[in-house]
Amino acid sequence: MCLSRWKLWLAASVLLGLVVGLGAVVWGWLTWRFGGRVSTADRVAQFSARVDPLWQERCRLVGLTYPPARVRLLGLKQERRLEVHAAAANGEWKLLSTYPVLAASGGPGPKLREGDRQVPEGLYRISQLNPNSRFHVSLRVDYPSEEDREHGRRESRERLGGDIMIHGGRASVGCLALGDPAIEEVFLLAEQVGLAHLDALILPHDLRRDPRCPAGVPPWMQDRYRRMAEEVRNMPVR
Repeated sequence: MCLSRWKLWLAASVLLGLVVGLGAVVWGWLTWRFGGRVSTADRVAQFSARVDPLWQERCRLVGLTYPPARVRLLGLKQERRLEVHAAAANGEWKLLSTYPVLAASGGPGPKLREGDRQVPEGLYRISQLNPNSRFHVSLRVDYPSEEDREHGRRESRERLGGDIMIHGGRASVGCLALGDPAIEEVFLLAEQVGLAHLDALILPHDLRRDPRCPAGVPPWMQDRYRRMAEEVRNMPVR
């Protein structure tokens, strides 16, 4: 009898935990979907007191003015790391900061289609800042690029996927999750620099240390890896 009661109590506890967890997810989605919206300027005002001094000091230490003329976000999938590099208009790249990637899905190789859970690989623009992301705030990666679309047409792949973000939180499918404090820093720097002077280079692994390409990728990715290796060659190693 005691054992049966213990089993019932355990089952009830598990069920209650599931209900509470699901309720939190639903409440979070409802708050995001129907709650009050804020602007990018609102987010800048919210983050700047903490974050601006950090970037000012990081730029000063490498001899750059703040905000720098251009910024590159270097995403390393295997290492699960995002590096922030900056440069003067015609200057060399300087490493400003690094962040662990807390969540990402997929493995080496490009994103080819919707639902493959892959993080894309290539040099992309950042097309939008989202101050009302489900994952705090986010930066939209400009995938699929025109090059991605062209390869999709040649291979009769129509549903290439999209909505690739660098965002806060600790969960992700096809995106890079940095956690909320880190994404606040990246978001503010992106706003200060301006999207025209910001891009993201996402690699399967650190090609500065190991130039070998992943196995089993489409033939056209060999040329893309070559170009990515050239892009990253003169970027300082952590």
